[in-house]
Amino acid sequence: MSDVKKTIKGGATWQEVAEDRRRHRDATIAKVLPLGNAVVTAAATTGNLATSPNMLAAEELAVTNIDVEVLAGLLATGELTATAVIKAFLRRAGLAQKWMTNCVTELLPERALKRAEELDEHWAKYKEPVGPLHGIPISVKEHMAMKGLDLNAGFVAWVGRVAEEDALLLQILWDAGAVFYVRSTEPQTLMHLETSSNLYGVTTNPFNETLTSGGSSGGEGALVGVRGSILGIGTDIGGSIRSPAANNGVFGFKPTSGKLPVQGWAATMAGSESILGTIGPLSTSLEGIKLFMRTAIAGQPWLRSPNMVPLEWRDMSGLFNQRPLKVGVMWNDKVVLPHPPITRALRKVAHKLSKSGKVNVVHWEPQNHDRAWSIIAGLYFADGGDQEFQAIKESGEPMLPLSKWILDSTHVKKHDVQSLWDACAERDEYRRAYAELWNERDVDVILCPVGPSVAPKLNTARYWGYTAQWNLLDYPAVVFPFNEHITTDRQKQFNVTYTPRNDDDKYNWEQWEQHGTQGYEGAPISLQLVGRRFDDEKLLAALEIVLKEADLPTAVPLTPSANASPFIV
Repeated sequence: MSDVKKTIKGGATWQEVAEDRRRHRDATIAKVLPLGNAVVTAAATTGNLATSPNMLAAEELAVTNIDVEVLAGLLATGELTATAVIKAFLRRAGLAQKWMTNCVTELLPERALKRAEELDEHWAKYKEPVGPLHGIPISVKEHMAMKGLDLNAGFVAWVGRVAEEDALLLQILWDAGAVFYVRSTEPQTLMHLETSSNLYGVTTNPFNETLTSGGSSGGEGALVGVRGSILGIGTDIGGSIRSPAANNGVFGFKPTSGKLPVQGWAATMAGSESILGTIGPLSTSLEGIKLFMRTAIAGQPWLRSPNMVPLEWRDMSGLFNQRPLKVGVMWNDKVVLPHPPITRALRKVAHKLSKSGKVNVVHWEPQNHDRAWSIIAGLYFADGGDQEFQAIKESGEPMLPLSKWILDSTHVKKHDVQSLWDACAERDEYRRAYAELWNERDVDVILCPVGPSVAPKLNTARYWGYTAQWNLLDYPAVVFPFNEHITTDRQKQFNVTYTPRNDDDKYNWEQWEQHGTQGYEGAPISLQLVGRRFDDEKLLAALEIVLKEADLPTAVPLTPSANASPFIV
């Protein structure tokens, strides 16, 4: 039974539909955070979950501070119950929404607790877990279908579309023991590197509310960033997993397309094959990413989604035991220069890797990355954006600034059959030339920025080149935290004089000159590692080495205040 009461088709205005959706969201949160609760009152006065753990009871804080791989072990052995775990994450997710980031579309307490009770009963009876994700809470981006729930994909006019069954990936994770407990925000059109919609408003960054959480999986990024989730599902066609992961200082993985099933997601232009979107995990740990991928692929999704490539997950943990890892470092893409903190982080990691003796570091010269953007931007909307415009027009909701920016791009064109063939041929030629470039340089992975800045100021994320480049090539890419945040005490290190080379570069550099470290205070710094097509397992194995040799953590460290809390079961 759908919870939707007001829809455009039912005669409501777009404002009434949005108000109804927000009322429903708040009602689901009230079920786990009732008004008058002492913890909730404390939360309202302190207002920062990332640094104020007193918002949660000690037991809840302890449970939500555990990373996926450790939590899986505690649940598998019965040291923690699925019910206790899901209650803690429901509350932390509710707090993340209500007083911090605006990242939730709804909590799912009834179905999550019912599922957790069933898992606990199974363990009590058989003394073994249902599967590798037994009791693991997983957050889900809203446009992934969940049976009986609204599936609006960020459009007001689509409210009232109800999923008939779970998306295929969710079915596989369910069979492995997962518990779905919260759905997260996404932007209008699903084509922002930020997250804002007329339905739910703006999702902000938990470390600095003047910055974006990223997009389009920005709800997931913010939620994982404050450990309202430790494993979430995002989607990516131009950076939509990696941007939120970077902006919130967590791990995020965009697989090669065809590696995981996208069957069951909602979006415009269904059936388009010009540029394929992907689905993947965000997590507080690298092991969480790997556990997600192994589990999803073990479900053999290609048997039910025949457009997938039938490849089992390969163990490549020993691949670089016999030879050094070769890393190509791309300092910038020769289109838009990253802000100084990004370049500094890249230099520090490259320096440590080059001194390790186990990594061979070389320079990666970018090739025609400006052309790559023109190709992919010209293929995103083969209908000239007609379906996007229609979905917005149908409700009368306003077109948001970043929707207008991408749809009004000079590269967007309405193709006929011949022009689409020509554009796809240009795409394929670019891919061929880049593959030849990789053959000549013979590196294992590329280390590069995730974007030209840390989390951008709201409504300013206009450069996709550092992420969309790899979508065009269909290369897997993983984001990892550098384990530093922007602080004003480093201002003197970043006094750089620079003359921009083009309008995009000028716009980006002006953001730095205008705001500096003070404007980006608190923002996490992250980097990106890229592999060749279907080298997904190799890429994650390489990241493990990079993190070890660069002396970076494989899991997001807890804040000192959170870490001080005892683990009470």
